[in-house]
Amino acid sequence: MTWLTDPRPGAPCSIIAEIAQAHDGSLGMAHAYIDAAAAANATAIKFQTHIASAESTPAEPWRKRFSYQDDTRYEYWRRMEFTPEQWSGLKTHAETRGLVFLSSPFSMEAFELLHALGMSAWKIASGEVSNSVLLAAMAATGDPIMISSGMSDFAELDRAVSMGRSGGSPVAVMQCSSIYPCPAEAVGINLLEEYRRRYGTAVGLSDHSGTIFPGLAGAAIGMEVLEVHVTLSREMFGPDVVASVTSGELKTLVEGVRFIEQMKVHPLDRTTVPEAVAPLRATFMKSAVAARDLASGSCLTADMVAVKKPGGGIPADRLAELWGRRLRCAISADQQISLDHLE
Repeated sequence: MTWLTDPRPGAPCSIIAEIAQAHDGSLGMAHAYIDAAAAANATAIKFQTHIASAESTPAEPWRKRFSYQDDTRYEYWRRMEFTPEQWSGLKTHAETRGLVFLSSPFSMEAFELLHALGMSAWKIASGEVSNSVLLAAMAATGDPIMISSGMSDFAELDRAVSMGRSGGSPVAVMQCSSIYPCPAEAVGINLLEEYRRRYGTAVGLSDHSGTIFPGLAGAAIGMEVLEVHVTLSREMFGPDVVASVTSGELKTLVEGVRFIEQMKVHPLDRTTVPEAVAPLRATFMKSAVAARDLASGSCLTADMVAVKKPGGGIPADRLAELWGRRLRCAISADQQISLDHLE
């Protein structure tokens, strides 16, 4: 159970493999990403649903000109479109592989398409946070909503969180810096706790660093959602490759987050020796032994005693108790000294 299936503050972290447009319009590649995310043990896979005529105009500028085959950003969005039947096939495939299927809508038409498929949660992208119509439609479903903060100040986030909650939806506020790739100094990991205090919600990180480090840091602090862009290889084509982790790195990231969670829910008590390591004391600690052959009646002094492995005998921190004591029997070099040997 993670936040996506048990949406409450403090739930285990949902780890979302963000594919966005990494499939480059290829349905087969989109399905390949589902298998890769499942193999990495991600919680969910997330796409973006773009319907060019509903969200854009031919005048939309490029964020960064990268395409060799699309003359305009509008043409690029058209090439990224899948039919409702194709989206349904992707959702079925994801669920068959044990993944939660998610996709961010970028228009009301895209929302209606996804809503008809039966989304279990919503992610509103940074550029859509002020889109009150879209956010209200998400809130009306009552399903969990993840709100990305990448392009918003607190005033805008306040309104978005309030609207997201209006239908009773569980909300997670996602720290995001809309920089691709995002340098360490712009990740803003400090904001996780600030969001938690300000909104009393679950919190998360939408990471564009292209590394696993912010995700691990966020897990150590405590968060309910982690979203990272994923690529099959750093040699892949696409605008988000530089801000993505590879599928192999995603697997390491998932393992790391789960390891950190286990550490946090199993604190150790140092008032006693941990039960798991108690048997090792006899192997790794040292005991008082005769430094040389010692005759019966010898009065022990520091030069007659050494401390050597194994443990289990008189420990080094009790050597002072031996000085001046007489041996009631002879003992050999390297033989452990016990209280039974002493008068």
